[in-house]
Amino acid sequence: MKLNRPALVVLGTSTFCYVTAETLPVGLLPQISAGLDVTEAQVGLLLTSYAVVAALSTIPLTALTMRVPRHVLLAVTVAVFVVSQAAAALAPTFTVLVLSRLVCALAHGVFWSVIGPITARLAPPGQVGRATSLVFIGNSLAIVLGVPLGTALGQWLGWRLSIGVIAAAGLVCLVALIFLLPEMPVLPRDRAARLKDQMRDAVLILRNGRVFGLCAVTLVVVIGHFAAYTYIAPLVRRDAGFDGAALSLLLLGYGAVGLVANFVVGRFVDRRPGPILLGLTVTVAVSVILLAPVLGPVGTVLAVLVWGGSFNAIPVLLGSASLRVAPASRDAASAVYVVAFQIGIGGGAFIGERMVGAGHLGVLPVVTAVFAVVASVLVVTFRQTFPARISAEEHDEAQAAALQH
Repeated sequence: MKLNRPALVVLGTSTFCYVTAETLPVGLLPQISAGLDVTEAQVGLLLTSYAVVAALSTIPLTALTMRVPRHVLLAVTVAVFVVSQAAAALAPTFTVLVLSRLVCALAHGVFWSVIGPITARLAPPGQVGRATSLVFIGNSLAIVLGVPLGTALGQWLGWRLSIGVIAAAGLVCLVALIFLLPEMPVLPRDRAARLKDQMRDAVLILRNGRVFGLCAVTLVVVIGHFAAYTYIAPLVRRDAGFDGAALSLLLLGYGAVGLVANFVVGRFVDRRPGPILLGLTVTVAVSVILLAPVLGPVGTVLAVLVWGGSFNAIPVLLGSASLRVAPASRDAASAVYVVAFQIGIGGGAFIGERMVGAGHLGVLPVVTAVFAVVASVLVVTFRQTFPARISAEEHDEAQAAALQH
């Protein structure tokens, strides 16, 4: 058996579309605000509502769809994505825009819960990690290219066209999935799974101290990040006077530095995850607090680039920890980690909306820095979740669990 590269490329492109669509309002916040006659703070709630629905629906909807063939289920989630994005592009009111994104959010959790196991089934033994890296590069490219290019397109030709292009890209992915993804019948263990058991496992897994520590760190650091990142457009406009093409270029640099950091951290993630994660959270705190005063163009650019590099490398460590902390219950651990991440996105965007709505935009970097410091303390507190060095036995257990999954 060889790597099914065409199918893996389509999966990666699908992740690119999903991540770009979820975070695109960050770059188009001023345009959507003006186009639908709502405040920028209200537009920020698009991320909050999306994340909340995704977090609440991930576990139950994944459990309810266990008996659906995997290739069919993935195609359905992408089809829902296409329809919802098309509706968003044509939304006559802000309410319709919100509702269209919430429909997409319902499919979001299921999409991310099945794409990992599907990727594993497309790879021969011993190459699951390689296949996964090929698929999830779409996630990184969404931040590096998707959001900056979507922002630039929206500023040039309008936010509706930008979202419409994402919908069209999703349609191309859907057609490609239908033709390139092989049939994947339901596995016996999935056929026997019940909603009650899935919900129970997701709750009980939090009794595992290492899983709880992972979720705690994830929740705190992501809340802090999205409190300021959701409003990065008005923030850099205040600090550096950037708008339009300048904002797009800054977002492109933010993502590019993050991609490089991902590559570098990925080489050491299986050696010293704890010290590296601690260093990254501290760097986030230092770089973001520098944005509290008005720095001017040069200082703002440098601070944003360091912020982008440090934060965007953090999910690499958190994601690998979800494989390691509970080898015997990897599905449940991964599910609660995804939920914690989505709650973090929604919670951060909500805090940002409250602060911006009250006229405290400049306080957001301080809020983010405080959360990053708390996350640093939690990394030290839950040192068993993020050990200074991973033992060979622990690494082998995680790899075996991944292959079995």
